[in-house]
Amino acid sequence: MTSLISAVVVMLVIGALLGLLLGVADKFLAVPVDPRVETVSGMLPNYNCGGCGYAGCSGLAEALVNGEVKKVSQCKPSKEEARQNIVKYLAETPGPDGNTVTVTM
Repeated sequence: MTSLISAVVVMLVIGALLGLLLGVADKFLAVPVDPRVETVSGMLPNYNCGGCGYAGCSGLAEALVNGEVKKVSQCKPSKEEARQNIVKYLAETPGPDGNTVTVTM
């Protein structure tokens, strides 16, 4: 019985130490994400069809925010109103570096 209790205690201690190690690693190895990517991704239709050439709407949103894609119309299923909102949002909202992105319809 004591060997069972000691095995459980050892496993709990190992689990706690690994959890602490993961928490510290998350704190120091975190990659900052531009909040505009999530916003633009939410404005897209989120069909994840791949028709734009990217692996889903989040890929296209990241490309738009990074300036790799200059036309929002690359997303075929998006509506005209959503495209206008994305163009306006990216033109008015600066990123962490203080710069805005210019995209067209």
